[in-house]
Amino acid sequence: MSHTARSLINCTIEQIKPLTPVVYEITLAPDEPVDFVAGQYVKVVMSDTDARPFSIANAPQRYNGAKPGNHLFLQIGAQPDNPYAWEVLEKLRAQDSVQLDGPHGNAAYQPSLRPLLLIAGGTGFSYVYAILQQALLQDPDRQIELFWGVRHIDDFYCLDDLNALSEQYSGFRFSPVLENATTEWQGLTGWVHTAVMTEISDLSGFDVYVAGRFEMAKVVRDDFGARGLPASQLFGDAYDYL
Repeated sequence: MSHTARSLINCTIEQIKPLTPVVYEITLAPDEPVDFVAGQYVKVVMSDTDARPFSIANAPQRYNGAKPGNHLFLQIGAQPDNPYAWEVLEKLRAQDSVQLDGPHGNAAYQPSLRPLLLIAGGTGFSYVYAILQQALLQDPDRQIELFWGVRHIDDFYCLDDLNALSEQYSGFRFSPVLENATTEWQGLTGWVHTAVMTEISDLSGFDVYVAGRFEMAKVVRDDFGARGLPASQLFGDAYDYL
């Protein structure tokens, strides 16, 4: 990767694919392979003074055999009433290439013998999805619990892939959590971190990775700490700011 003072990455925008009416997957092809770790993020450069962060939604080497570093995937939740993300999407739609600043992040995947607990709210899923891919690649027999919480059932934009992975890897269990549940919903309901605590009574033995709203990350830290989770086993970019 070519480095400048800002570690800029020049990328061709290959595809913008809607995953839901408000979530889009962006496929970017860097000019040169990018050296990053699953769980890091990049910033989309809007101007000299404005760069906006988004998690890289894939591992350096995807579990499906794609070549390392050849593509970066972003999953952006964007609506007109959220200018911060919407302006990024509009910029990407309007041009063929983009500059990224990065990679960044101190909450990337750490190999460990402990079981893995991944918790995501909304499009925070992109962060834990990258870590899931890396963990399955490095240690396919590891115990992995993934809890993904969304408001509405249509917000689950990766169910087929996750269900396929849970069938392929015996140690991986996926638990979707629906905040606004319908009468037909048979799964977990309410806040995602509360659902975790109803399903797993002892959290002290897990490595926990969290992505979502800052308020959620803070509550996870407080409540899981009270359940015996050491701070050294809790990872998330939000904790650099909380």
